[in-house]
Amino acid sequence: MRVNGFDIDGVIHLGNKTCGIRPGPSDVIITGRSYEEEEETLAFLRKNGINNVVFFNQVQYEEKSRESSGWHKGQTILLLHRAGLEIEYFFEDDEVQKLEIEKIISEKSTWGVPTKVVHVNNPWVQKENRRHLEDFE
Repeated sequence: MRVNGFDIDGVIHLGNKTCGIRPGPSDVIITGRSYEEEEETLAFLRKNGINNVVFFNQVQYEEKSRESSGWHKGQTILLLHRAGLEIEYFFEDDEVQKLEIEKIISEKSTWGVPTKVVHVNNPWVQKENRRHLEDFE
């Protein structure tokens, strides 16, 4: 099955409770947000009618970085590919994470994952670690 994948911050979430690009009903969301941020993240998505499956970064909030978030996304794309879910396009706004994802899906895969990573040029959303508790209100 072919679907698309979406990052949250800078792609779906534009900050200030604002929704940006919306995934299709069968698409997946792979976020660098920690599992500790699940409650506020799902609150924002559900308020905006987005009910897609979300794959959270399995590191603690204080431990995550842009590089580790990119690593998590690349590894999740590989895992989903091995399970038979082909992510055709993955939408990412962070160039650091985009490079990590591309490195993993091209080097670590013996069959070559056909995912294309689309850079969403969004200079208005902060790239560093930040909680979004305002979306939980």
